[in-house]
Amino acid sequence: MLTGDLLRVRISKERVLPIYLPRDGSQWLEAAESLLAIFREGVGRTRGEIEAEIDDLFGSGGKATLVHRGLAKVLEDGAEFEVVADVPPDRIRAKVFAAAAAHRRELAATHPQLHEGDSIPAGGRPPRPVFRRDVVLQSVADELDVKPEVLVEGMFADLRDENRMLSFQDMTAQRLLDRYNVALAQATLLRSVRVKVEVRGETPARYRQLFRQLKFHRLLYRVSGTMREGYSFNLDGPLSLFSATTRYGLQMALFLPALLRCKDFRLDAELRWGPRRDPRSFHVDSTIGLVSHTADTGTYVPPEIPAFAERFRQIAPAWELSETTEIVELGREGVWVPDYRAVHKATGLDVFVEVVGFWKKSSLGRLLDQLPRLGPSRFVMVVSEKLKVDEEALEKLPGPILWFKEIPSAPELAALLDRFLPEAG
Repeated sequence: MLTGDLLRVRISKERVLPIYLPRDGSQWLEAAESLLAIFREGVGRTRGEIEAEIDDLFGSGGKATLVHRGLAKVLEDGAEFEVVADVPPDRIRAKVFAAAAAHRRELAATHPQLHEGDSIPAGGRPPRPVFRRDVVLQSVADELDVKPEVLVEGMFADLRDENRMLSFQDMTAQRLLDRYNVALAQATLLRSVRVKVEVRGETPARYRQLFRQLKFHRLLYRVSGTMREGYSFNLDGPLSLFSATTRYGLQMALFLPALLRCKDFRLDAELRWGPRRDPRSFHVDSTIGLVSHTADTGTYVPPEIPAFAERFRQIAPAWELSETTEIVELGREGVWVPDYRAVHKATGLDVFVEVVGFWKKSSLGRLLDQLPRLGPSRFVMVVSEKLKVDEEALEKLPGPILWFKEIPSAPELAALLDRFLPEAG
C-alpha cells in the first residue's frame, strides 16, 4: 500500500481526487515494464541495490519520479525479502564490538599514553598504537568458526537496505498500473471518518461475499436494503475510532478490492485530510474503472448445487426455495448469510439452508461454533461427507444435518424441512 509521501492527489471543491494512471498510457506502461525488469533481475540482490538502480533510471527526486517510486512500492510490497547471514547479525555485532573494546584496552595497557607534564623520552614521542581491524575480525571469526569475510557481509545484514530479495510477484505492466491505482484509493481511505457504500444488481453469491468480507476484516458497519433494491453499508472509518486506527484503517483498505468486483457500486467517504485534519470527501464508483487484483473467492458454487435446488423445487412444491442474502446477526461475532431460505407456502414458516462443501470448508468450524449459541431456531446444515467435522460440535447443533457425497438429496431435504411444520410436532 502507498505511504502518505507517495500519494498523488489534487483537491477540488473540498474533494480529494486521486490522480490515477491511464490504463493505456504508453509512458507509464513503458515505465512499468522497466521496473518489472529491475525486479525480475533483482532476485538475490539487496533492497538498497534495487532502489539505487531505480534512482539511476528515473532520478531520485521531483514530482516526475513520484509515480515511479509508487509503482516500485507496489512491487516491493509483493516481494519477499530476507536477512541473509550465516550468523545472526546482532550476534556478530555483539562479538565484534566486544572484541574491539578488548583490543583497545590491550593497546592502552601495552602502549600507555603520555599525560600533561610527562617528560618526552629521547628520540621524541613513542609511536601511537595502531588499532588492527583485521586482528579483531580474525579473533571473532576463529571463535565463531567462520571466515572474516562472512562477518563483514553479515554484520549489518538485518538493516533494511541490506535485506536480500528472495522472490516477487511477477505481473504484466497493465496489471501493475491497475494495482497502483487501487493502492492510491486505498491510501486515501486510510484518512476516512465515515464511509457509505451502495451496491445494486448483484447476484446473491456476490452479496454474500461482501458480507463475509466485512466480517473477515472486522469492520464496524450497519446495513439496510434488500437484494432486489440493493444494499447500503455505513462503515465507521479508522479516524472515527479513538485507538488502533492504523490496523483498522488497513482492514478498511483491504475491503476495497472485494467491492471493486461489483458491477454497480458507489463509495462516498468523509475524510480528515492533511496535518490540520481538514474535512474533505472522497468518491469512487464502478464507472471509474479501478480493477481488483485479489482472488475472487467466496462466490464459487459447483454446478451440482443449483441443479440440486432446481430438483428440490420440482419434488417439493409445498416449499419455495430461493437464494438469499438475508443477514442473520450473530451478536458481536459477526453475521451469517445462509445460502437458501425455504418458505412453506401454506403456513409461511421459513427455514434457512446452508450448503457446506469443499469450497466452504474454511467456514465450517466457525458455523459449528456460532450457530448453536447465536443462530436462528430453524436451519438445516447440508454437509459434504468429504469434510473433517468435529462430532462433538455436530451434536450441539439444534437443527438437523443432511449429509451428501456428490450432490445433496432433494427428497431427504424435503423430509427434514417437513419436520419443522407444526403438525410434525
